[in-house]
Amino acid sequence: MSFEAINSVVQAEAEAKAAVAAAEAKARQMLSDAQAAGKAALEAAGDKADSAISELRRKADEEAMNKASELSYDVENKKAALRARAEARLDQAASLVVERIVKN
Repeated sequence: MSFEAINSVVQAEAEAKAAVAAAEAKARQMLSDAQAAGKAALEAAGDKADSAISELRRKADEEAMNKASELSYDVENKKAALRARAEARLDQAASLVVERIVKN
């Protein structure tokens, strides 16, 4: 084998090693980039979920406050109606008692 052929083989081996090293470096960089992108996507999804939960909680609290307000209004109306009926019956009862006392 001639010296030129040996140099050619050595040079080809060196180029192959360099290509393998470059490919490995590129693969490591691609893996690192993919991991970073995945982490960013997870964080974005987490932030979006937190935002959605906060919005749902706000709407639920608002709805609960509205229902509580409606219930309170209804209870106050029923209480006023019962009180009015009780006061009317109290006047009737007092009149009945007075009437019975006067008759006896």
